[in-house]
This record gives sequence, structure tokens and C-alpha cells, in this order.
Amino acid sequence: MAATETGPKRRTSDAAAKSARAASSAKPRPRRVKAQQRADKMEQILDAAEYLFSKHGLYGVTLKDVAKRVGAHHTLLNYYFTDKKKLFDAVFARRAVVTSTLRMQALDTYDAESGGKPTVEGALRAFLDTDLDLYIQGGENWKNYGALGAQVANTPQWGAAMMDSHFDPVVLRLIDLLKKALPDCAEEDIFWGYHFVTGALMLTLARTGRIDKLSGGLCSCDDFVAVKQRMAAFMAAGFLEICRPGHEGAGRAA
Repeated sequence: MAATETGPKRRTSDAAAKSARAASSAKPRPRRVKAQQRADKMEQILDAAEYLFSKHGLYGVTLKDVAKRVGAHHTLLNYYFTDKKKLFDAVFARRAVVTSTLRMQALDTYDAESGGKPTVEGALRAFLDTDLDLYIQGGENWKNYGALGAQVANTPQWGAAMMDSHFDPVVLRLIDLLKKALPDCAEEDIFWGYHFVTGALMLTLARTGRIDKLSGGLCSCDDFVAVKQRMAAFMAAGFLEICRPGHEGAGRAA
């Protein structure tokens, strides 16, 4: 019968085994590393495509253009995306889910805090200010996305369907709050009011530079802080005016 190993030799062996197991577990797992590398590369591709699409639109960009900006061969793009429209859709969806989710949360929170008695400006601030904060705090990538969103919103052939798909729920949540705030206002006037709000927001996100020129540099299309300070209050006054009883052209409340 073999003798059982005891004493210092056994303890040294156990310690060495534990050390080997610890070193093994400390090593990055190849699959995890590859997954992270793939995720990082995907972000690079989406950022590059977002920039190019925001400047040149869907039809002014090729997969080769995106690959060149990433610094990769165009076959890499084909590995991730079978065609340009799928890449465009992925770029748009990536941040759409962020802004729509945050605004929905802000609207729900405001509704609860107001005790079911929202004001027009309060509802607009939850909707507009939450979105504008993303462009203020998110840097150039978020501003590129804003410009891209403005393009999509003004492309009736296919852009309207994308806006419907990603943003209808949060827009209708805002409409619901505006109806609570303006119970005597005709429904059509509330929808027209939203139409004017979103038009101003999209022009702001487009950053055309026109206000810079018109104001002689007094205003800047990149100054989203200035926009945030003014837009909700301005639009709230417009809602209150077109919903004022006796206002010319106002619809009839049901």
C-alpha cells in the first residue's frame, strides 16, 4: 500500500494547485475577448456611418466610404451588414431607443409628480429638455445623430415610416399629457401644436447654420443650451394661444 502524502510536501502541492487554478481563472476567456472586440468594432462602424450619413444622407454614402473612415477593408462591412440600408437602420435605431426611452420615463415621472394635472410647459419640458440634454451632454456623436434624425423626419418616401416606428409611442404620450393640460382645447389644435414643436426641434437638430448668419453670430446653431432655455416656454405660449377660446382658426373642442 502506498504511503499517504502528508506534511509540508502535501501542503506545498495543494498551494501550487490553487495558485495554478487562480492563474487560469484570471486569464481572459477567448470567447469573451472576441465578443468585446466585435462589439467595439461594431461601435466604430456605427459611429463612422452615423457621421457620414448625417453629412451626406443615405444615398450619398457607400459601404466603402464607411470602411475607409473606419480604416478597414470594405469586406468587413459586408460581414456585419448585408447592405447599406440595413446599416442605416442600425445606426438610426441605436440612439432612437435611448431618446425615446428616456423621454417616456420623463413624461411618466412628470405625470406622476403633477398628480395627473400637468401644465403645458411642464409636459413640453419633459419631452424637449430630456432630448436636448442628450445633445448637450453627448458630444458630437449625439449631434450627428440629431442631424441624421432631422433628415429622416423630412424624407416622406421612407423616413416617415421610420419615425412612426421608433417615436409614435412617446409622441402620443406627450399628446396625452397635453390633452390633460388643455382639456377644453380642440384635439386638432393640440396635434397642430405638436406639429409646430417637432418642426422647430428638427430644424434645431439639423444645425444648418442659418441662424448664425441671420443673427450675425449672435446665435449659434450648436448652442443647444440656449435652445433648451427657450423652446419649451415659447411653444407652451403658442399652445395656450391657439387653444384660447375665440382664437381665430381654432378648432372646436369635442
